[in-house]
Amino acid sequence: MELNNWHSHQRSGDIGTAETIRTLQVIPCEPEANSHIYAKRQVASLQKAGIVLKTFFLTSRTSPRSLIKEWLRLRREVQSFKPHIVHAQYGTITGFLCGFGLGVPLVLTFCGSDLNPVPSINRLKAGLGQFLSQLAALRASHIICVNKQMITRLWWRKGRATTISGGVDLNLFSPRSRDEARSALGWTFTDRVVLFNAGRFPKVKRLDLAEAAMEVAKNLCENIQFVVLRGEVAPESVPLFLNAADCLLVTSDWEGSPNIVKEALACNLPIVSVDVGDVSERLDKVSASKIVSRGPGELGEAIVEILALNCRSNGREAVQNLSSEKEAGRICHIYEGIIYGGYGRQFRLSTSAESDAGLQR
Repeated sequence: MELNNWHSHQRSGDIGTAETIRTLQVIPCEPEANSHIYAKRQVASLQKAGIVLKTFFLTSRTSPRSLIKEWLRLRREVQSFKPHIVHAQYGTITGFLCGFGLGVPLVLTFCGSDLNPVPSINRLKAGLGQFLSQLAALRASHIICVNKQMITRLWWRKGRATTISGGVDLNLFSPRSRDEARSALGWTFTDRVVLFNAGRFPKVKRLDLAEAAMEVAKNLCENIQFVVLRGEVAPESVPLFLNAADCLLVTSDWEGSPNIVKEALACNLPIVSVDVGDVSERLDKVSASKIVSRGPGELGEAIVEILALNCRSNGREAVQNLSSEKEAGRICHIYEGIIYGGYGRQFRLSTSAESDAGLQR
């Protein structure tokens, strides 16, 4: 189904034929923060698809008192906006608050650390967050997980879970001249640059392993530079870094569906990665990229091998099915299934191919 005409195909039901689906999107961050960018971009894509929505930013999650205040504020927003669906863009406390006492069907997106182990934070805190995620799943009308493995971590409601890895803006993330990108960043043209996204959680991303791998690579090859993104770069500038670099390195212990990988693919940037999250699936049939074991030696040698090729990848071909527009269509299809009951309790779109088939009906 074409996105521009999606809402014109709505069937008569509880919300009426003339009224567009309204959703309240709940994102756990400050509005201007450089975090949960994937969720903010998804909201923009859903708006373009014809969904009427409001975004609720859950800004305080530090104490029971602040959580009560946030839940009351959320409840007032629901009563005022009267959404047909609340979509929690994360599990843990965000999903939990959205799952109780609002009286509205819940769509819950699990992104990674809300279900996966998080060795970099206190074990009790991580365990509590995952327990709250499971309680939220029990209340959800539909669950979205960004990779198939995460569905297996659910204690219940697996039959209501869909794999949607998250979309990439193919207009923003597109190939451009490496030299032009380097000129814009003030980089030299002669060095080989390996890019690493440490973000706000360098321990989870295994910056230590990446640094060890780079020491191996530098011993094998000269003129290699290691550039680490630590969350300080504006999201709109990330495509410059991806186009200016020669290789992306991924060494995380745990991931859902890392956006930086899909964004690198969209820019045709070669990737060296460990087998984590859905990266193996994303790099299937992508040339000038490599999945290797989790050792500094293997990673360092793979980096040198990829750099020696001195070429870009065919990654953009691999993410055509993961565009923001197609992702929005899949989510719209889920909303419609919940509201009109056309799919019942077992409604699911387990793969991208199945999702596309559903959108064409």
